[in-house]
Amino acid sequence: MNQSAPNSFRQGPDNRGRFGQFGGRFVAETLMPLILEVEQAYNAAKADPAFMAEWRLLLKDYVGRPSPLWYAGRLTEHFRATAPEGKGAKIYFKREELNHTGAHKINAVMAQILLARRMGRKRIIAETGAGQHGVATATACALFGLQCVVFMGATDVERQQPNVFRMKLLGAEVIPVTSGAATLKDAMNEALRDWVANVHDTYYCIGTVAGPHPYPTMVRDFQCVIGEEAKEQMQQAEGRLPDVLVAAVGGGSSAMGLFHPFLDDPSVAMVGVEAAGRGMDTEEHAASLNRGRPGVLHGNRTYLLQDGDGQIIEAHSISAGLDYPGIGPEHSWLHELGRVQYVGATDSEALEQFQLCSKLEGIIPALECSHGLAHIAKLAPTLDRDKIILLNLSGRGDKDIFTVAKHLGVQL
Repeated sequence: MNQSAPNSFRQGPDNRGRFGQFGGRFVAETLMPLILEVEQAYNAAKADPAFMAEWRLLLKDYVGRPSPLWYAGRLTEHFRATAPEGKGAKIYFKREELNHTGAHKINAVMAQILLARRMGRKRIIAETGAGQHGVATATACALFGLQCVVFMGATDVERQQPNVFRMKLLGAEVIPVTSGAATLKDAMNEALRDWVANVHDTYYCIGTVAGPHPYPTMVRDFQCVIGEEAKEQMQQAEGRLPDVLVAAVGGGSSAMGLFHPFLDDPSVAMVGVEAAGRGMDTEEHAASLNRGRPGVLHGNRTYLLQDGDGQIIEAHSISAGLDYPGIGPEHSWLHELGRVQYVGATDSEALEQFQLCSKLEGIIPALECSHGLAHIAKLAPTLDRDKIILLNLSGRGDKDIFTVAKHLGVQL
């Protein structure tokens, strides 16, 4: 560990929104009063039993929580078949893909839309990469009769057509962003510009644990429902906590939602899996922790892919949800402390596990969580059979079938 461990890994951030040297607020002066208003509204809302009860009821009756815990028996046996004798950990899935809208994103979106209503905001903006956050935001806005504008990179609009159509069906306006690589980073840039221009009636619903404080903390807190449920469910299923948690990390909301409730449990190891793209030693990946260095982007200080002059390097991943050149600041902090290990999985490794999970478990996983499965394929055969690995299966793969078909040379 590079720093002395804190008394609790769950204590951050400080009152400036910092996790060690990471996080904070680096925003235009015009946005600062609004950011402070969001923080004040959030602090009041989480202390209000009526707000929390309304959110929990929506999670139960509209989203479909708690999401199930699934023992992936056939996948477990598959890896045991080639493992050394006595090796081959048990694999469980936390099935976030069964949530309404098909991913974990809806958990924090529902809370943020309730917060926006509480603040009197009628217009909601969001950024989206793979489209799952955009769909979740459009869904919540449809439910509450709010105007919804989603910024989406033109590259992602092209490769995520089903989600674009879903957002439009739900009444959202989808604005393709053509600047830069026309992906998630650029969509977030445009959303921030829009917010500056429309501060009086607009709420920015951020989809991940990034952005200026309080967003990394707020999105984390609302996603912690994943890890909280998983703790109870593992006790019921196995009578103990898992040995290893695995989750894919782009911005890192699904990983933080699973990891955070377990951070102070020393027996539980945690692995975040970054998109290694065409290889970490190429220039086409999204491994900001493994190949980046600290800098400032989208209102916070965190690890970023950047050149020698500090210019952001475009990220690459087969997964539209992972090709972001940064990561949430709390992940950067946990990386430097050594509490969470961050590794990479390539496009081809994710593609292989996407197909394997579909065939063995009857579950088509999103390409994002297929990166987590790719690490489990390496890890499970090295652990004893009584060890337990828990994967956050954060989204369903329906949205990715066109991308996968193209890579496999299949004409749909």
